[in-house]
Amino acid sequence: EIVFADEPSGNLDSKASDELMRFLRRAVDEFGQTIVMVTHDPKVAAFADRVVFRADGRCIDEMTGPTPEAILDRMKSLGS
Repeated sequence: EIVFADEPSGNLDSKASDELMRFLRRAVDEFGQTIVMVTHDPKVAAFADRVVFRADGRCIDEMTGPTPEAILDRMKSLGS
């Protein structure tokens, strides 16, 4: 019922990464699939409904309705 994906696009080129992420997004939207994904890529993370930011094993922030730009900005602010 839940797909766990650790850096699912990490070793893919940009075209294959986009195809994979569109497939996973479709699985959520059309089939009600739940996907928990770990990524360091703001573009990939933006496919999610909700992004949780973690540091040192703890959840330190979250965002709903993410965009790559908003995720990157939040990552920058959390790093300082």
